[in-house]
Amino acid sequence: MANQLPQIIRQGQDYMQSWPMQKQLYGLFPECRIIAATKFGFKIMPALAVITVAVQLHFMGTSQLPQALTLGVFFLSLPIQGLLWLGFRSQKVLPPAIRYWYKEIHLKMQQQGCALEHPKHQPRFQELASLLKTAFSELDKAFTKHLF
Repeated sequence: MANQLPQIIRQGQDYMQSWPMQKQLYGLFPECRIIAATKFGFKIMPALAVITVAVQLHFMGTSQLPQALTLGVFFLSLPIQGLLWLGFRSQKVLPPAIRYWYKEIHLKMQQQGCALEHPKHQPRFQELASLLKTAFSELDKAFTKHLF
């Protein structure tokens, strides 16, 4: 597991970069909310961890150092937990309903002339993210509005 953890975090970062943050997807997938929370966590949690440790040490003294450090590490770990969730999610095979939707979008994009690889037999959420990102970047808004 120790060797896999950095790989899962890296997959989470890749998935976070490849997932299209479009308003049409917010109601369909939790990824949009998780990605927004993870990005927010990377901005805010380091400062919050330092402030938490500093305030606890200031008001409670060094006798509370272990508890203060534990709380600081907890705050620092929250964005990493988001990346872990995204990393695990990116490697999950799509459920049947979403797999059908993936294949339908893939077919419609091929009909529109998009250059795509052949659809995977067992697509994962990472392939769905890549397909959706391509759909939003290459197709016009009227067509993507029809898909969602």
